[in-house]
Amino acid sequence: MKRVIVHSDINHAYAQIEEMRNPAYRKVPMAVGGSEEKRNGIILAKNDLAKRYHIQTGESLREARAKCPDLLIVHPHYEEYIYYTEKIKDIYRQYTDRVESFGLDEAWMDLTHSQRLFGDGVHLASRIQEEVYRKTGMTVSMGVSFNKVFAKLGSDMKKKKGYILIDEENFRDVVWPRPVGDLLMVGHRTEAKLHQMGILTIGDLARADGTLLVRRFGKIGGMLYQFANGLDHSEVKPVGYQREIKSVGNGKTVVRDIENREQLYEVFRVIAESVAARLRDIHSKGSVVSVYMRDTGLCYIGFQQRLSQPTDLADEILHTAMFLARKDPRFDVRYRSVGIRVSDLTKLAYDQPDLFSDPRRREKERRAEAVIEEIRGRYGYHSCGMASVQLDSDLTDFDPKGTHTIHPVGFLDGSISL
Repeated sequence: MKRVIVHSDINHAYAQIEEMRNPAYRKVPMAVGGSEEKRNGIILAKNDLAKRYHIQTGESLREARAKCPDLLIVHPHYEEYIYYTEKIKDIYRQYTDRVESFGLDEAWMDLTHSQRLFGDGVHLASRIQEEVYRKTGMTVSMGVSFNKVFAKLGSDMKKKKGYILIDEENFRDVVWPRPVGDLLMVGHRTEAKLHQMGILTIGDLARADGTLLVRRFGKIGGMLYQFANGLDHSEVKPVGYQREIKSVGNGKTVVRDIENREQLYEVFRVIAESVAARLRDIHSKGSVVSVYMRDTGLCYIGFQQRLSQPTDLADEILHTAMFLARKDPRFDVRYRSVGIRVSDLTKLAYDQPDLFSDPRRREKERRAEAVIEEIRGRYGYHSCGMASVQLDSDLTDFDPKGTHTIHPVGFLDGSISL
């Protein structure tokens, strides 16, 4: 049976949901964005009227207002976005038991075997698209293909309630002329390196020397070569499938610059407590601690270190993070955002004894941290905490564990990497 994989993307999802909740927003240029006062003021999504002013997702609110002074900024309502995007995915689940989320607003569907019940897969994709619009008033773009990578590319190419078919016969004509940066898994840095090799399009990548790509990029090089040639055979995960969590991290863009090590220590303390609590939530410990710091010029620097034994203790994560931060060779630098991530996770229920640690002390610390987290769970985050973080509450008055995120990968607020 011919394989039919669909990738669905809710068009400017956050803005569409806000328009559905308040139809008056459809009549004015509107964008969903953060808070300039808290320095997370970027555009997350924009409606069609705002798009006419060439407002871009990810640009600052200041830049957006320079293009459109009358732009209405709506602060995000993440709980609502989760609710409505799941309702749309429930429609997908009526037609197949293989629906794999890719963030809140995107999902893959495998309609291969659904064709036995509902007919041709391409027409079925269009039918699902129309049903979403009829029941929710929201538009989704779709890519229909014989693998996940090309289906994703197709939905990116066709916006505003459209769909594009990329099959075995036409993919060279449709896909290969596209910029190599359009391919799934090709980020900005990888794109720049490919450009240095003279690889500008997906077709260039498909015709490149696969062995050379592996030597240059490692395993990912071979994967990208296969993707470009339509050799992605990965399956769409079934409903309820849970990916293995590979790392846990939190980051914060602070309300004003971190000017010295003492301030960095207290911000890292809040973040480390959150990371440790998340690790305990998933009954895991990590052996590698990574930190990143981004300065006021938006220049990024990061370091990591392997621990002598896995940890889920905030104090150990904090002190490792500070040790790594001191590796920054720059003097008098001010940080705009910082983050901590713990990776190489294990499910060990006990501490592995060594010559330099006391298992009883570590268990006592673990129980104390668990009690603090329980109190916060009952009475709120600010009901219990270190007195020192109150000395500069402008910097430390945030709850990273309670922060929602739309991208569960990388150093974003409240992220778990899968």
